[in-house]
Amino acid sequence: MTKAPANIILIGMPGSGKSTVGSLLASKISRNFLDTDQVIQESQGRALQDIVNTEGQAVLRVLEEHVLLNLTVQNYVIATGGSAVYSEQGMVHLKASGLVLFLDADKITLESRIHNFSSRGLIKQPGQTFAQLFDERLPLYRKYADIIINSTGQTQEGVCVDIIAELEKNNI
Repeated sequence: MTKAPANIILIGMPGSGKSTVGSLLASKISRNFLDTDQVIQESQGRALQDIVNTEGQAVLRVLEEHVLLNLTVQNYVIATGGSAVYSEQGMVHLKASGLVLFLDADKITLESRIHNFSSRGLIKQPGQTFAQLFDERLPLYRKYADIIINSTGQTQEGVCVDIIAELEKNNI
């Protein structure tokens, strides 16, 4: 019998609910919660957008990958930054420590939730639209996902119910 993965790792676009759902899910399934964006901000003593503005998105990517590769927690719910999927090494490390769930929401839903796209501290190309970023990242989310959870039109509570059902179905 194989050992069930220790961590539940949430990936997805900004606005998909990773942080909010992750915190709620952790509470419901009695696990600790960790948000990798918060880890970066706390270690740097500043907001992600400040890092992008002063040092560029490449520096944020390096910081993010460093955080991902150095995670050694067990039995956590982990919310990753939306750009975590750009680090193949980071994602391989995360997958080795748990089950990766992609919170999949459509572009319209995500855009309606993101009101600060230009100032959110996102890793994106200059002038890149939200739709272009979505199209660029979607194949990566699908590549690394063990389970895809459709969060379009769902409440955070509803997404948690779906995740818990998937965890039970997979004996986790």
